[in-house]
Amino acid sequence: MRKHRRWSKRHAGIFVGNVNAKALAKTRMAKSVHDAAWTAFRTQLKYKAIRQCVVFAEVNEAFSTQTCSCCGVISASSRAGLGIRQWTCCSCGSVHDRDTNAARNIARLGLQALAGGISGV
Repeated sequence: MRKHRRWSKRHAGIFVGNVNAKALAKTRMAKSVHDAAWTAFRTQLKYKAIRQCVVFAEVNEAFSTQTCSCCGVISASSRAGLGIRQWTCCSCGSVHDRDTNAARNIARLGLQALAGGISGV
């Protein structure tokens, strides 16, 4: 079973960041963006979610890697580089993995959008 189908069957809500694949394709990351086929995966995931009656929403992922998922403080912009995989929040001291922290923040934003209505995403 493919990932998008498995995710749409296991979860009541799926929230993804609003990655602009076209803009990223014009940067130095072009090859990895095309290899990952982000847009095709997101489109298929949305289709499968709607078919399974699962909520699907795109949320603004700005600062999702730099915002502490525990206390909500946005860390210094020096942590914006892709080479920094782990960081410690200067406010609460929580240690974060960049990707896991971003996933938690995107999930929180998605749930907030649901509470306020999907149009607020």
